[in-house]
Amino acid sequence: MEQRTRTGRPAGGTGDRVRKGIRAGIATGLAAVSLAALAGCAFGRPKINVPPPDWATASPSSSYDPYHPTPSYTPSYDTYSPSPTQETYSPDGRSDVRGSGCDFSASLRQFTYTVSITNPSTTSTFSYDMRIDWMKDKPADGSSYGEHQRSVVVAPGATETYTAKYTLNQSSWQAFWYTCQITRATKSKM
Repeated sequence: MEQRTRTGRPAGGTGDRVRKGIRAGIATGLAAVSLAALAGCAFGRPKINVPPPDWATASPSSSYDPYHPTPSYTPSYDTYSPSPTQETYSPDGRSDVRGSGCDFSASLRQFTYTVSITNPSTTSTFSYDMRIDWMKDKPADGSSYGEHQRSVVVAPGATETYTAKYTLNQSSWQAFWYTCQITRATKSKM
């Protein structure tokens, strides 16, 4: 039988073990780096603890609110009064007019109706173009026995009262029913 012998250092020496340990360590390190590279991150990020801002650690009893801070001074503002806007009005003045005492005097053959006009404006004088009608009633068919028209000037905040009258032309009549109506109260600025 043929025998072979190895040249070099005898097996099992200390140098062999050190080299094997180094090689094993390098292989393990390369394997770890390769796995980390395949996983998408070569090395993990170091964790850094950032201290919170001072307002975040304030005690609950603190009155400071970072979202609604209170100024340390009181600002002064110039005060002003806006110029008054021009007063607007509706030409329909029926809401400014009231009527009372709708009556008919048989002896005078005359209708009467008391009309009060109140100007709600505090700055403007208005002229009211008035029309009063004494209308047929029972049956109410929309016909008028007579009418009264008049223009009345009313100062700001004032009330003017007058009696509207209408006299029938006929000398005799039968009993009839009637009502008094303010059919027009158009106002215009003077």
